[in-house]
Amino acid sequence: MRFPTYNEAEALKRAWTDKFVRVKPGYTEYERFANKVGRVVTVNYGGRALVDFADGAWYDIPATDTYLEVVPDADAKDKFDATASSAQKLPGRQG
Repeated sequence: MRFPTYNEAEALKRAWTDKFVRVKPGYTEYERFANKVGRVVTVNYGGRALVDFADGAWYDIPATDTYLEVVPDADAKDKFDATASSAQKLPGRQG
């Protein structure tokens, strides 16, 4: 994957941010995310989506249809607990 230009990175950010996603099968480096739904927090300028799988960490995965598939919001509601980590606008754990 080549390094995106500034404009390409901004377009990726607009396309992927706040989407619920699932990692497509067939990538051994991402097998630990099989059948898990995550939320794209943002896309960095390297073209990688920072995905929150509600486990307390964010993971960088290439922000392309090759690696990620968008999960409809209705399907994601049952599989993603937005309160499980701090990747939210107003986390409940902060005083």
